[in-house]
Amino acid sequence: MLIMTNMMMGFMRASSPIYSPLLFKTSPINNTLGRRRRSTHRFITTTMSTCYEEMTPSFERPRPVVKKVLARQQHEGEGAIVRRSIGRPELKNLDPFLMLDEFSVSAPAGFPDHPHRGFETVTYMLEGAFTHQDFSGHRGTIRAGDLQWMTAGRGIIHSEMPAGEGVQKGLQLWINLSSKDKMIEPRYQELQSKDVARAEKDGVEVRIIAGEAFGVRSPVYTRTPTMYLDFTMKPGSQLHQPVPGSWNAFVYIIEGEGVFGSSGASAVSSHHVIVLGPGDGLSVWNQSAGPLRFVLVGGQPLNEPVVQYGPFVMNTQAEIQQTFEDYHYCKNGFEKAKQWRSQSH
Repeated sequence: MLIMTNMMMGFMRASSPIYSPLLFKTSPINNTLGRRRRSTHRFITTTMSTCYEEMTPSFERPRPVVKKVLARQQHEGEGAIVRRSIGRPELKNLDPFLMLDEFSVSAPAGFPDHPHRGFETVTYMLEGAFTHQDFSGHRGTIRAGDLQWMTAGRGIIHSEMPAGEGVQKGLQLWINLSSKDKMIEPRYQELQSKDVARAEKDGVEVRIIAGEAFGVRSPVYTRTPTMYLDFTMKPGSQLHQPVPGSWNAFVYIIEGEGVFGSSGASAVSSHHVIVLGPGDGLSVWNQSAGPLRFVLVGGQPLNEPVVQYGPFVMNTQAEIQQTFEDYHYCKNGFEKAKQWRSQSH
């Protein structure tokens, strides 16, 4: 666009009498006209330059869309419905991410007592409420806008069940842990909606679950370096969000439709996951008549073998076999499972 602007200005100088030097040397009237036309020239140049700055992404290499997958509904847990995007055959994983579900659950359906080892679960509520309890005595309810970041580490058994009437909706993301962190003690980070960092700029609002956006940083600690941003864009707005160059990143569209990667690309609608290729950051345009809401998630790849069997994720088959033994015999992290049952069991 900038090259095109310079060429256009050159053409106007060569072919139009407005830019003929003779006009600026004939009479006071022509001098006045010349000043006005020079002023007009400056206005046109400034306006076109401003448009160029507004339309051009702030990246030399915007991240392109390299894969798009529709998250189709499937049954999970006991009577629950999820839209799985990462973790399905078309997108088995995206290092360090193992799974992303958009869940939609009404009581009595839910996710009763089940184990985890070797990774983290991040539950982010969109509507309604969910109650969590585990075999260590931890219990809590998260509501719309609230967040629970659970590090399963060496082992946890817990339940996740609806805490109200109607449909409870949210996102659950599984993040892998490196081999050195897989057997750490479990821990939790929980944030209420009012404590989630927020920022707004040029028609774009963001809730910063992890990482940084618009100069605002989340207090959440990410053992596997991760960014997790919830964006809402008004019609006509655009966004250029940096993402560390060595990280893998994806977008999941919650509501509306948007144009990702390039302003000339086709719009992508809700319930799609978009895998981003290498580059400096994500560029998005909301060219629709309604709001666009999506999460941008990025993370540093672990570049380690992944051996997964359901809720257990380790590095080798031998470690998976050991995990089954530990779980069966209630040892090496599962000791508290012997006598425990959740109240919802």
